[in-house]
Amino acid sequence: MTTYFLRPDLIRKLFDSIAPTYDFLNHLLSMRRDAYWRKVAVRELDGCEGWVLDVATGTGDVAIEIVHQENHRRRVLGLDFSGPMIKTAQCKLLKKGLSQRISLSLSDALSLPFRENTFSASMIAFGMRNILEKERALSEMLRVVQKGGKVVILEFTLPKKGWMRRLYPIYFQRVLPWVGGLVSGERGAYAYLPKSVFRFRDVENYEELMKRAGLQNVRSRRLTGGIASIISGTKKLL
Repeated sequence: MTTYFLRPDLIRKLFDSIAPTYDFLNHLLSMRRDAYWRKVAVRELDGCEGWVLDVATGTGDVAIEIVHQENHRRRVLGLDFSGPMIKTAQCKLLKKGLSQRISLSLSDALSLPFRENTFSASMIAFGMRNILEKERALSEMLRVVQKGGKVVILEFTLPKKGWMRRLYPIYFQRVLPWVGGLVSGERGAYAYLPKSVFRFRDVENYEELMKRAGLQNVRSRRLTGGIASIISGTKKLL
C-alpha cells in the first residue's frame, strides 16, 4: 500500500487516481452530509460579491454552491493541483451551464498566480489538511483577498464528546478506508484520509493558524457533532 502522507507528489497522484469516483464516494461515505457542510460553509461568504477564489476546488462542488447562493453577483475562480480533478469539474460546469460564471485553473495553493487584493473572499474546503505548509497556503489566500474580505476553511475535524467521539474514529479508521478502497480501487488513498486528519485534527488548530496569519474576527462552527468544522476570519482593513 502506497504511503501518501507528507509527499506532495504522491498526494497529487492520489487525487488524480480517485477523480472518477470522487463525487460518488464523497456522498456515500458522508451519507450526503458533504452537501450540507458545503452549503453552510458558503453562507460564511454572505456579503462577499464579485470574484471569489476557491482553492483546492476538486470537482467544483464548492464553486457551484458559491454562485448558486448569490444569484448573479458572484463569479468564482476555482484552482486545483490535479489535472483530472479539474477536467471532471469542467465537465460538470458544462452540463450545468456555469462555465461563464466559474473559471478553473491548474495551480498550486502555495504560490497563487494573482495580485494582492484581487478577490472579495477566498475559501478552501477539505484541502488544507493535504497541504504540509499550511501557514504558507493560508498566507497566500489572505494576500489575494481585499481588505475586509473573508477567508474560510471547511475541514474534517474529530468529535470531542458524546457518542460521536467513541464511534466515529472506528468508522473513520476502519470502515471508510475499506469502502473507499473497494469502490475506487485505491485503498491507500482512503487510508491516508484518517492520517491526514489526525495530524491536524482540532478546530483550535485552525483557529490558531488563522490568528497567526493576521486574520481578525476568527470564529468556528462544528458540524455534525464535530466531524467537520468551519473556520472563518476577516482580513484587516488597515
